[in-house]
This record gives sequence, C-alpha cells and structure tokens, in this order.
Amino acid sequence: MSTAPAPPASGTTDGGDALPAGRVAAERAVLRLARPYLGRLVGAGLLAAATEFAGLALMATATWLLMSAAGQPPLDRLTVAIVAVRALAISRGVFRYTERLAGHDAVLRMITDVRTRVFATLAARRTTGQRSGDILSRLVSDVEAVQDLLLRVLVPASAAALVGVLAVGGAALISPPAAAVLAVGLLVAGVALPALATAVTRRSAAEVAPLRGALATDAVDLTHGAADLAAFGATDTALRAAEDRAGRLARLERRLAATGFAVDAVGVLVAGSTAAAVVLVALAADVRGVLVGVLAVGSLAAVEVALALVSAARQWTQLRPGLARVATLLDAEKPTSRPVDALTADAEGGAAPDVPHELRFTDLTVRYRAGAAPALDRLNLDLPAGRRIAVVGPSGAGKSTLAAVLTGAVHPTAGRVTLAGRDLSTYAEEELPRTVGGLLAEAYVFHATVRENLLLGRAAASDDELAAATAAAGLLDWVRAQPAGWDTLVGEEGGQLSGGQRQRLALARALLAAPPVLVLDEPTEGLDPVAADAVLASALAATPVGHSVLLISHRLSGLTELDEIVVLDGGRVIQRGRHAELVAAPGWYRDQWLLQAAAERGYLALAP
Repeated sequence: MSTAPAPPASGTTDGGDALPAGRVAAERAVLRLARPYLGRLVGAGLLAAATEFAGLALMATATWLLMSAAGQPPLDRLTVAIVAVRALAISRGVFRYTERLAGHDAVLRMITDVRTRVFATLAARRTTGQRSGDILSRLVSDVEAVQDLLLRVLVPASAAALVGVLAVGGAALISPPAAAVLAVGLLVAGVALPALATAVTRRSAAEVAPLRGALATDAVDLTHGAADLAAFGATDTALRAAEDRAGRLARLERRLAATGFAVDAVGVLVAGSTAAAVVLVALAADVRGVLVGVLAVGSLAAVEVALALVSAARQWTQLRPGLARVATLLDAEKPTSRPVDALTADAEGGAAPDVPHELRFTDLTVRYRAGAAPALDRLNLDLPAGRRIAVVGPSGAGKSTLAAVLTGAVHPTAGRVTLAGRDLSTYAEEELPRTVGGLLAEAYVFHATVRENLLLGRAAASDDELAAATAAAGLLDWVRAQPAGWDTLVGEEGGQLSGGQRQRLALARALLAAPPVLVLDEPTEGLDPVAADAVLASALAATPVGHSVLLISHRLSGLTELDEIVVLDGGRVIQRGRHAELVAAPGWYRDQWLLQAAAERGYLALAP
C-alpha cells in the first residue's frame, strides 16, 4: 500500500542531497540565520577575546612579578602587580562564564530556528526515499554542526585574531624587532598551520558526515526492524553491513586523530621556536632584565592562543559536509507567502472555511521512473463537495499513490489535479494540509501524550472535541480507563499502544482536523472485522456535512453507504459504481467480496 519512492536527484552525495554551488555557500546559507542574533554573537566574541587577553596579560604580569620579586625590591613596588594578577585571574573566569552564557544563548536560539526549518523541509520531502536514520542524523548531528560552526570556529577564531594583534602591539612597546618576530610566529601558527590542518583533514572529513548518517540508518534498521530482519534471515547480513560502516568510520576518525596529533606537535615546535627567536632578537636589541622574560612567556602564551585557530580550522573542515547538507535543506525552503484565495486558512490557523471544494483528476498519470510502468495511468475521477468515494483494488494498484498525489507528496507525470477549479500545484505548502488531509499510510504517532498527539490535528480543540473525535475512532473508552487519561504517554512511535490503538489515535487526529477533503488511507488497519466496521461507520458519520471523503481500503465491508466505489488495478479504473451494483456484476469486486466475507465468517466463528 505504500508508494514507491521517487528517484533521488542527480548529483547527490552519500548524504542524500546535492551540495550547494560554491564552497562558501553552505556557511553563507547558515549564517544568514544568525543575523537576528548578531549582537549577541559579537558580544560573545568580544568576551572570548577578553578572556584570552586576560590570560595572556596574567602570564606576562605574573612573570614580571616573579622575576622582580627575586630581586627583593620594596613591597610597594610589587603591590600593583599583585593586585593585577588577582584581578586578571578573577576576570578571566568571569569573562569565560559570561562568554559561554552569551554565546550559547544566541546559538541555542538560532538552532531552534534551524531545526524548525530543517524539519519542515524534510517533512515536505517525505517521499524522496530518505531513511529515518538519515533524517535523524540531519536533525541531530548535522544541525549541531551549525552550533559548532559558531561556538567552536567563528567565536574562538575571531578572539584569537584580536588577541594576536593586541599581543604584537604590546610587544612593540618593549621591542619593535621582537614584535616583528612574534608577528611572524603568529602568522605561522594562526594562518599556515590552520591551512595545513585543513588540507590534511579535508578528504577524510568529507566522508565522515555521510558515514555517520548511514550508520544512524543502520542503527534504526537494526533496532526497529529487528523482527523483520529475523523473519527473513537477514540479521547477520545487516549486522555485517553496519559493522563495515562502523569500521570505516573508526578508521577515518583514527586517521583524523593522527593527522591532528602531527599538526599539534608542529604547533608546539612553532610556539617554542617563536619564543626563542623573540628572546634572541630582544637581547640583540639591548632589552634586558625582567622584560626579556615577559617577552618570552608572553610570546608563548600568544602563540598558544593563535594555535586555537588550528583547532578551529580542523573543526571547520569536519563540519563542512554536515553544514552543506543543512544548507541544501535551507536553500530548498519555499517562500511561506500564501496566495489570497477563498481557500486560504483563517488568521487564527484553524481549518479552511467551509466553501465548496470540488476535486477533479483529469488524465492523471504518475510514473516513478522513466520507462517503468505507471503507478496511475490516465485516471479520471471527480469528487464534488460532500461526496464520499472509496478506492479499492489489489496491492500495487495505485491506491496510495492517488492519496500521495492528492496531499501534494507526489507530483503527477502528466494530467491535472484541480481543487475548486485551481491546480493543486499552486497551493502553498502550509495551505494545502488545511484543505486536504486526514489519515495517510503509516501515520506517525509521537512520543508524547494522547492529548498532544491529538492537538496536532487542531491545536485549539477543547476536551469535548477531543472526546468526540476519539469516540468516533473507538478510542474514548480506552482513554478514560487510563489513570492519566488524556495525559497518558504513548511511547516512541506509539510503542505503548497496540497496533489497533495506534491506528485509532491517528484516525481521531485526522477527524479532529476535519479538512474539507478528508483522505482516509486504510483507517481500520489492524482492527478485527467487527471493530473495523464500527469504527469506519462512526468515522464517516463524524465527517461534517459538505465535506468530501476519499476512502482507500483493502476491505470491502462497510462500503454500502458510499456514493461510489472505484476499483483500480495496474493504475487504471477497471470497475466503478455503488456496492450493490458491483456485487451483482462479475469482476474483481464481487470475487474479492465473496472471499473476504467467507474469511470473516470463519474468523467470527473461531473467535472466543
């Protein structure tokens, strides 16, 4: 009953999406979202620079204090330095805490926006064949790359650059030649080494993000699909594939660690060499006494700060694939502006107004792959406002494809779909679900309470409206029997519910939303025949007058009151009419009706 996935776009990476054009496009797309929080981020950068400068000043002042105290001068000559050391030590901690507070506050606010936009784009791509593990990777690790870009790359890099300039300026006050040598050392540590780190880690880092996404997919398959894998004897094969990916990821991360260690070792040599060169040049310039020690220790501390740029560059290289994947989704967003139309939802975000919604399929053809047989072949179907139609047929007949086209998840290859005389493709993404919606195949149940899952259908629904929807779906008695009532947690993907209860909860949510065109794809899946007939009858009775219903079902029981039944096979209409007409005529419908009736009589005879 599920639709076949659409083929992925050409030029995609292992991560599943084509990378944006231009190597800086990913950062630019992400940083556009940081504009509302620019003041907070600049403040965090200045506080980070103040933290590093306080540490540098602390090292230089402490060195001067220790070397001066060795000569046993009068205590009043050391008082200012003693106070300065204490003040710098305290202020460094205060600056660091404030910088973390400001930076994380800005970034977490921004990440909320990024996750919302990424989730919206992924939801719109629900038929592109992406696996849930890869989606999880995008929502977690890839979006965290945005956070790391700001907190671990841009903020420390800008702070290190500012402190390096201040360090060179301070050294110039003591010895301009020594300051020139320090500037060279800082350029090597802050420019050359980061470039080297980027070059040696780029290739490995580009493979890490897709592998992590694939490994997340393996984890989901091995846990949620354990029963299916065991049933088909594929557990060992799936485990070996996951172990191979895990091994590749481990080797890549070991390679990154080894190259990182080598670059860090070079950084230590650069720091020591710079300090030694500064001392030699300072002595040659007739700098004597404690100032030589201050220059030496200050140079070591300044280069140490500049070496933070190496970590930032390495981090940036590792983040770029994840950033590119997020940027692709952000660039794929469509404008949220909605056309002014009689079908536009009201300002309070409720359901679309009750105006006639005539739905018409004209020569509709859907082909998932070029050269493949069409899932729907020149289908013509009218669904006027208030009309109730059932679409039945064998598995693979094209029933769920029809629902996917109607909800905008699949685009027709040929033909037209119009709603109220307007082409379905012209509806805005946020407008269409308020007009056409309902219970689709594999409706998702969130790890939340019963109330929270239902309110996804209509956020402003009252308890009486929740009770009416759940009663129509046959779930109200169960809810009232729970100690927590509406606040009962249903578990991840509704894991605390039976299959039938999960289906009823999803059906109640669809009925609560009450779109003018209600699509019900297998609404009684997982229910026994008696319960299925009762739930279907009550769900149809609960549909408001004037609202259309498109029912997709493999069960033929309970369809007697529908206005029309359409039988699909191979994407084409092979029979149509009311139940009584189809049962009386030879064909697939009558044959299937007799088979199902006999099977259900046998089930009821054996039932306790």
